[in-house]
Amino acid sequence: MHSQRVKSVRILSPSGMLGAGWDHATVERGIALGADVISIDGGSTDSGPYYLGTATPKTTAKAVARDLRSLLTAASGAGIPVIVGSCGTSGTDSGVDWVAGIAAEVMAEEGLDLKVARIYSEQDAADLKEHLDAGRIHPLPPLGELRAGTLESCTHIVGVMGHEPIVEALRAGAQVVFAGRATDTAVAAAYPLMVGMPAGPTWHAAKIVECGGQCTSNPRAGGVLATIDADGFTIEPLDPTVSCTPMSVAAHMLYETANPFEMREPDGTLDVRDARYTAVDDRIVRVEGSKFHVADQYTIKLEGARITGYETMSFSAVRDPVVLADIDAWADLMRTMIKQRVAETVGLADDEYAFDLRLYGHNAVLGDLEPESGPPREVGVMLLVNAPDQATATAVAKVANPLMLHLPTPGMDYLPSFAFATSPAEVERGAAYEFVLNHVVDCASPTSLFRTETGEKNRA
Repeated sequence: MHSQRVKSVRILSPSGMLGAGWDHATVERGIALGADVISIDGGSTDSGPYYLGTATPKTTAKAVARDLRSLLTAASGAGIPVIVGSCGTSGTDSGVDWVAGIAAEVMAEEGLDLKVARIYSEQDAADLKEHLDAGRIHPLPPLGELRAGTLESCTHIVGVMGHEPIVEALRAGAQVVFAGRATDTAVAAAYPLMVGMPAGPTWHAAKIVECGGQCTSNPRAGGVLATIDADGFTIEPLDPTVSCTPMSVAAHMLYETANPFEMREPDGTLDVRDARYTAVDDRIVRVEGSKFHVADQYTIKLEGARITGYETMSFSAVRDPVVLADIDAWADLMRTMIKQRVAETVGLADDEYAFDLRLYGHNAVLGDLEPESGPPREVGVMLLVNAPDQATATAVAKVANPLMLHLPTPGMDYLPSFAFATSPAEVERGAAYEFVLNHVVDCASPTSLFRTETGEKNRA
């Protein structure tokens, strides 16, 4: 462990997400270049609310084990810590235990004896209601004031931790930290902040390395190494054939930020308006001028998901040129016919269920913004039904089945045939979830909403 006064700190970021995979040689090169800490994000909200709602990971255990083997063996040999944030995709308590359990198996197989800390970030609705009643919870756009019933409706709620709980675990002697939901940047910023690096360069470097090689000329080739000092930081790819450029590094501030010059963390705001990006050589970039403004109030962001209904999906393919000549009119007719037949057959009013009809190959992605014109060559028609229970969703989809297979346009004098992608055509997707929390909690202490455990004990 470094002393509290060091000249520089090197962060090794092997990839944007645990389970994504990389060439172990790139990690070995980062170790050879003098890495002081390995940090990696283990999750995100990018894949939607299902993973938080169900507390299940989007990655497979074998991929996580492969990546942990690479990191833990390298870090153990170098005597440096490993930090993983947002474990299990959404950072739930079970996600932390899942990753920690895989790590325990890997360490047993490799003969490693490392002190592990697990930081839990799930929140209890009753505790949060006390904060709500005390006026300590505030909405972020576009949501409005929070209601207690919304908290109670969530299947899982997490608080998004900053760097402080991770620092606390490291100071207590942890060699491996598995954190629940955390900001992507806190995972990388924790160690350098702990040993005294300035906040501006540290948070900016953490933002650039959070996605591994995305700030390089070849994101598939591995991660990056950031070296932070008193005046700024440098960043270089771990693959010697890949480059960072001032443009590729500066551009990463555009990624997942509402403002390309600012990024909010629990304890303040990174400000890169005066940052200067300079090419050291054809592979390495130097950044100086980053600032960090400490907030008047420390806040923790809340994320929560709840069941919004049950879904059934069907998918058919259209290649009939007459239908495709005016596919929008056909889709409008389909929507009208589904509503009419559901009312007649199942007896449901329009507000008792919902469905989405998407035309892949036509405008399913961009909708009205689609710049291309003219009839498509073929279209995949996806029907997604949402209802209060699975049986109703499937009933609606089955009512639509003949239409998805044979609906003619008004001017057709024959019955067309389309092609279902699966048999049975209706695929029950189970419960569907939605994010319902985009709020922050005023906190007296950066660690008050989180719990840290060490040792072998598994949580129930």
